[in-house]
Amino acid sequence: MKMTFRWYGPSDPITLDKIRQIPGMTGVVTALYTIPVGEVWDVDSILALKMQVNDAGLEMEVIESVPVHEEIKLGSEKRDALIDNYIQTIRNLAECGVKVICYNFMPVFDWVRSELKYVTEDGSNCLAYDQRTVDGLDPRKKSLSLPGWDESYSMDELSALLKRYDEIDEDKLFDNMVYFLGRIIPVCEECDIKMAVHPDDPPWSLFGLPRIITSEAQIDKLFAAVDSKYNGITLCTGSLGASRGNDLVKMAGKYAAMDRVHFLHARNIIFRETDDGRLFFNESPHPTECGSLDIYGILKALSDNGFNGYTRPDHGRNIWGEDGKPGYGLYDRALGATYLYGVWEAIQKSKC
Repeated sequence: MKMTFRWYGPSDPITLDKIRQIPGMTGVVTALYTIPVGEVWDVDSILALKMQVNDAGLEMEVIESVPVHEEIKLGSEKRDALIDNYIQTIRNLAECGVKVICYNFMPVFDWVRSELKYVTEDGSNCLAYDQRTVDGLDPRKKSLSLPGWDESYSMDELSALLKRYDEIDEDKLFDNMVYFLGRIIPVCEECDIKMAVHPDDPPWSLFGLPRIITSEAQIDKLFAAVDSKYNGITLCTGSLGASRGNDLVKMAGKYAAMDRVHFLHARNIIFRETDDGRLFFNESPHPTECGSLDIYGILKALSDNGFNGYTRPDHGRNIWGEDGKPGYGLYDRALGATYLYGVWEAIQKSKC
């Protein structure tokens, strides 16, 4: 297993030197954040970023992410030109030694939480999702801001975009994704670079928008529609684990055996009871005993079925007085990385 760490580029307060000091760390997962969505990532810019990473003694073999333009998700007449740009970016990344691209196909909004700094019993703070809060929000009627949202849209632009999605249901969005993958996967096979779709987070419809990467059945459907090992997933335990119907240990073993797990986002969450029975969960420390997910069981299922790929500790808490980017501070993710690395080492040695 290759342990990696999310790095938001030169402006990230968590420097490469700090990341390198985490035991077992081999590389960073990053992106070119200044290039507008839909434009080609040029080789010079990719290499300049890679040089910074390599000079710090780390690898840059996973990109998270190359965003998919909304026109591609909508299946508009503009999509072919945008897919052409995406293909050129794939070629350029492969030329620079990138092995995996993490991406998502979530309409309009990326991952969503209702709270940025939910205070837990031990005094740390973390991301949380309260269905009661989300149920009371309507981005069509009021300007809203939640973690994971694209802040580049004006209220009018967002409303217009949401209206266009009124004509897009799950089947149509799925067809548009298959069209996109049908164009790019042959290039990935040629260039030896793997696509790893991130599950929808949370894995259900939000604000009336369809979401299609939420369960074992939907992932199976995607793999059957585009049957190539280069069409794989980012197994995000926290995203899929937010749905109690997903058996993560089973899914981890199944998709690892199929060679379709190209990237692992490992994090834990804890479900909490509410008076009205509506969903509430918050991010928790990574160890199994600290949350509702069997992180050990997931790692063992991956190992038993041949996974030895890229992993990163996902969302961490703010601990020890750190006031970091919500979900992406240094200390708790570093603890998570060492926990994951230690569990993986124990699993491997138990086989000897």
